Amino acid sequence: MPKLASMDDLLVHELHDIYSAEGQILKALPKMASAARHPDLKEAFEEHRRQTEEQVRRLEQVFKLLGMPVKGRTCDGMAGLLEEARKTMEQDADPAVLDAALIAAAQKVEHYEIASYGCVCTYAEMLGYDQVHELLGRNLDEEETTDQKLTALAESVINGEADKLDAEQAERDA
Repeated sequence: MPKLASMDDLLVHELHDIYSAEGQILKALPKMASAARHPDLKEAFEEHRRQTEEQVRRLEQVFKLLGMPVKGRTCDGMAGLLEEARKTMEQDADPAVLDAALIAAAQKVEHYEIASYGCVCTYAEMLGYDQVHELLGRNLDEEETTDQKLTALAESVINGEADKLDAEQAERDA
């Protein structure tokens, strides 16, 4: 790994990380959509896949603006989060409970992305890269919106359906 001797180096280092992370997410989202039972959750994963494709395009623009080759370096953090999601999808779970677990896994991914984009936005702004800051800020805004949509879906439908199963089971056990 090259030496991080400046904030420019750190910005590029983090951009390589998030570029890799987005690529990993693109591969995982169809699997998550397939594992989801609730149609609204399936659609949320499909919508986020389309968004992620656009975010990757923006990242490629950022690399070009910075005069850097478009490339990533393996993002171990995202690999770990997606491995957890994969294991969750393999669990023997009631479909409603699995949907709730998928939202939790997706929100962990979103929070990682929000933190990553927040940092690179700050670095770009600090370094005076206005166009880079604007492009990265759009990605950050979309990640925050996705997180809010997942929360709303969990709170309005998914978690309630999973909790209803617990109540029904308690009644049967009584």
